[in-house]
Amino acid sequence: MANREMAVYCFDTLVCHYNNDETPPPAFDDANHPLFVTWKKIVNGGEPRLRGCIGTLEARRLISGFKDYALTSALRDRRFPPIQSKELPFLQCTVSVLTDYETAEDYLDWEVGKHGIIIEFTEPVTNTKRSATYLPEVPAHEGWTKIEAIDSLVRKAGYNGEITESVRRRIHLTRYQSTLFSMHYSEYISYVKATRGGVAPAINGTSKPAMAFS
Repeated sequence: MANREMAVYCFDTLVCHYNNDETPPPAFDDANHPLFVTWKKIVNGGEPRLRGCIGTLEARRLISGFKDYALTSALRDRRFPPIQSKELPFLQCTVSVLTDYETAEDYLDWEVGKHGIIIEFTEPVTNTKRSATYLPEVPAHEGWTKIEAIDSLVRKAGYNGEITESVRRRIHLTRYQSTLFSMHYSEYISYVKATRGGVAPAINGTSKPAMAFS
């Protein structure tokens, strides 16, 4: 199960990266699971905006995995510029632990809001192999039907041709489920103060934690 301590560890990892410090040891048990780390930015109470989301569909040790992907998703998601330390007060971190992989009967054999989906297919003309995934919360958040989610995922995989029923039927779909936990930076600061002697982490060598004023 994804939990608070995993999100704390991701924040710890990012904060310590900016400060060039060692990351404190995590407070959760290690295990083998696929995982993702998602960073979103919330400004002036608005809708959270994606700032990075990267993970692995292959099982790996949770501790090393969350440490690696906390930084990879924050700094090396090619869709976005790297997250800067000044953005920390506006960040929300979501950790996802993936479970229950199943081979679907066809591209519609899954439930919106319950399953994450992995699609794999070969382009009809070039025979280029394509693949992509959406976590379970993505189609539900976007309000998509199954076909809308599939078509969007086909585009995400890099296919630029016409999406026909024939293309959809080329898809090999794997469905999975996940548990997730989300934490805002302000909640992280409160957690650190409560569990580490009332001392909040300093950022970039300052004596005070980064705080949001907007």
